[in-house]
Amino acid sequence: MTQLGGIRSNEVETILDESSALLQSRNIRQLDANSLVTGRDFHTKIWKLALSVPIGIAVVSETMETTTIANIYYEIGLMNALGKETLVIKTKKFRIPSDFVRTEYVNFGQGFGDRFANFLDQTLRQAEYYGIMADNLIAKPLLAIDYLRRAYLITGENTFKRRAISIIETNNFDEHTLLMINSYFNIKN
Repeated sequence: MTQLGGIRSNEVETILDESSALLQSRNIRQLDANSLVTGRDFHTKIWKLALSVPIGIAVVSETMETTTIANIYYEIGLMNALGKETLVIKTKKFRIPSDFVRTEYVNFGQGFGDRFANFLDQTLRQAEYYGIMADNLIAKPLLAIDYLRRAYLITGENTFKRRAISIIETNNFDEHTLLMINSYFNIKN
């Protein structure tokens, strides 16, 4: 989540390059709204991308237009509402909005690579926690499926997907719920 159009500052370009290298070193595919061309509504595309990814990374800078920053924070809120792991990377001079001052973020500068790598490591460890939560939520099968989906998106391990399918098969979900699982949780695909 960052400025996609117009001219980006050199610092933002450097942040994106270094972030991309760290993601690639861990075999994490990077996507943004320009990665996919649908010919449809841009906002819907953002929602679908947010549903399909395990991690959201926002890059913000004082050089960006306020409308761009507003869009980025909207997308951060969307990611948080969907239970996605999110990280804000900011330039040194960028002032975090008051509602986000308690949100952990990473300053770009000395130690950036280590702090960003630490976030990625912590996110991978979070997948194990999600698997444990799913085991403890068997009485709430939709929540268990949600946690298994999060773990699957982070790790790509099919064991999480198979466990979710098992929960689906052993519960009598109505047709509406099954449609929701297939569209939002994408377990059967």
